[in-house]
Amino acid sequence: MTAPDAQAFAPLRLYTGTALTASGRVIGEYSTSFSLACRTLPGPVRRDIAGIYALVRVADEVVDGTARAAGLDAAQVRAALDDYEAAVDRALDTGFATDLVVHGFADVARRHSFGRELTAPFFASMRADLEVAEHDGASLESYIYGSAEVVGLMCLAVFMDMPGTLADTPAQRELLTDCARRLGAAFQKVNFLRDLGADHDQLGRTYFPGADPEHLTEAQKTELLADLTADLDAAVPGILALDRRARRAVAMAHGLFGELARRIERVPAHELTRRRISVPTAVKLRIAARSLSDTGVTA
Repeated sequence: MTAPDAQAFAPLRLYTGTALTASGRVIGEYSTSFSLACRTLPGPVRRDIAGIYALVRVADEVVDGTARAAGLDAAQVRAALDDYEAAVDRALDTGFATDLVVHGFADVARRHSFGRELTAPFFASMRADLEVAEHDGASLESYIYGSAEVVGLMCLAVFMDMPGTLADTPAQRELLTDCARRLGAAFQKVNFLRDLGADHDQLGRTYFPGADPEHLTEAQKTELLADLTADLDAAVPGILALDRRARRAVAMAHGLFGELARRIERVPAHELTRRRISVPTAVKLRIAARSLSDTGVTA
């Protein structure tokens, strides 16, 4: 039996490369923080992380208002999300999609051995954004797992295939998994506080149980910040266990979100619904430079 002609795979290689390049454009347009951090990764790893981010971003856009802005009603938005998940499932099975973002994501997932065990909870959380206006403790925990922690696990699957990542033993893999989840949760909680006003006023969502965005108290803000800071701190051992090239990128993202949390801390609670706090570009660049030069991680 002869081996398949290498030329037969050339169109697929070109198509997949184009798909991941398109995904890189998505991360560049939608997130300056993640885009900045990803620039420090080796090219193939950077493309794989972009492939994950782009899929997540498109799903976010479906549920966060872009589909409605295009004229879709609530039922059509739900159908669009269902169709998108179905397209992802098919691509995970076949390795091909006519949608470039879905195709690129499926290529990443198949090469790094993850699939519906992570995409199903992700889409469940996206669906919750269409169905749940206010969360209780249990639903928020489930939502954060699906919307953020599994994304951290997807990225971890890429990083664990890098030769310098300490993932040889069950204990090492458990540490990496726990830390990836804590970091994803921290990022999501920071985003909740940053977008408190927009989520409530424009999308009708309240994520933090018992914390009315219009009447958030300083005590509540302090408690929420302490919780996410604990997540950021808990993620550090896992970051330090990554391949050096991945460690720099993840440490940079960790530093950027830590800085955003500190800036939120300095803003009175009652102003958070009226102001979207951000990290100035000059500060982002300083954090990036520090991450490239330091061997450790600072909160």
